[in-house]
Amino acid sequence: MTRETWKTQVGFILAAVGSAVGLGNVWRFPWMTANNGGSAFLLLYLCIIVLVGVPGLLGAFVIGRRSKRNPVGALRSLSGGSRLWGAFGLLAVCTTVLLVSFYTVVGGWFVRYTAASVTGGYFAQPGAYFGSVNYGLPAFGFALLFLAATAAIVYGGVERGIERATKVMMPAIVVLLVALIGWTFTRPGSMAGLTFFLSPDLAYLRTHFLDILPAAVGQAMFTLSVGTGTMITYASYLGEERSLPFDATTIAVLNTAVGVLAGLLVFPLLFSFGLDVGSGGPGAIFVSVASAFSTLGLVGRLLGVVFFAVVLLAALSSSISMLEIPVAYLVDERDFSRARATGVMAGVVAVGAAICALDASVFSLFADTLVNLLMPTGLAGFLLFVGWVLGKNALEEYEAGAGGLGRALGSPWLLFVGVPIPIFLLFTVISRLLSTLGVSMAPLSILGVTVASSTAVLAVAVVLTAVAVLGLRRPDSVF
Repeated sequence: MTRETWKTQVGFILAAVGSAVGLGNVWRFPWMTANNGGSAFLLLYLCIIVLVGVPGLLGAFVIGRRSKRNPVGALRSLSGGSRLWGAFGLLAVCTTVLLVSFYTVVGGWFVRYTAASVTGGYFAQPGAYFGSVNYGLPAFGFALLFLAATAAIVYGGVERGIERATKVMMPAIVVLLVALIGWTFTRPGSMAGLTFFLSPDLAYLRTHFLDILPAAVGQAMFTLSVGTGTMITYASYLGEERSLPFDATTIAVLNTAVGVLAGLLVFPLLFSFGLDVGSGGPGAIFVSVASAFSTLGLVGRLLGVVFFAVVLLAALSSSISMLEIPVAYLVDERDFSRARATGVMAGVVAVGAAICALDASVFSLFADTLVNLLMPTGLAGFLLFVGWVLGKNALEEYEAGAGGLGRALGSPWLLFVGVPIPIFLLFTVISRLLSTLGVSMAPLSILGVTVASSTAVLAVAVVLTAVAVLGLRRPDSVF
């Protein structure tokens, strides 16, 4: 079967940015920022994007373009047929199915709110309205509408479906966001929101660093779509003439810019209406923004349609990329036609979406605990693979199509993704796992010596990385 490719570089970049933007930036980013100190979170998040996100994207691109396969086939073929690495790739595919299952439910919420904005259906009691529509059979019905739109675009394929759709959706998202920001800045009190979002608060960052760090890392993984195999799959359709360093940097910059635009809209909007910026939770954007628009009568209805349509487009752009991963797996590894693969995976996701839509606790499990643990673990595994299994081959793939500056940074990049970043990611995963299990992070006494719990967790992460490196190192490894 002839493998599809991206027709244009712009199409690939916009599709990848569309995958990265989604609800992670337009919805989750502003509220994670609000719940973690505002500008303190923003500063740490930007550092992680640069130091972890861009190198991580490059690692995924190298695996994808080198193999021309989905995550399962990529890791298995590049490792010489290792079943263990194939299983790790399958874990990435399964993570994506979990992710798109709850994502479909949230997408359904935005379908419903976009329609309800026309009539002002949520104006009377925004909080009570969300509580009546967020879960249950009607929520599942709207989720199916969202899933049908996603599946239709994925069925169209890479060039006719994904590339064509994202070329329209991404510019539309930016234009609508900018227009709404312009209107928001005319509101009294909006400048207080800008201060909260953009004024550096280094004192808060120093005091709460270990509390903010896991949230910032999780947000970076979620918004850049690294750790689930999305970017491996997208890069598998790339030609050798493309510069991977340029593409990764461009995608990270555009993705972060959309997140900042979302913050420039949401925080001034909420401050101008005197609403709580730290309410958080899956219903925060619906209740808070709906409360604001409900005070504006007919204008509020128009703004509601525009705003929720913006986020709906963003959600659709991400769900497309997520559904493409298991579809590509079935096409590549099981010799399914694209039509059959899309139908089968849409059915699987529909089952997962039904479970999430009918049970709030399952939704929370999928959307928070499982995904936040599996995504950093996935990226750590991918980068260890790049650094120590591919080795020289990874460097060769990285340099293909790269310019002079990109080539000069190749060896430092490979060392960075092979050691420091996996240690950092494992530290974050272990910390989050202990917190999830309710394990106290109080200082430990080891052989009569008091050790900070964070130091002990870091030591464990270093040991695990060292064991992995020793076990994976090959003659082709650069270091």
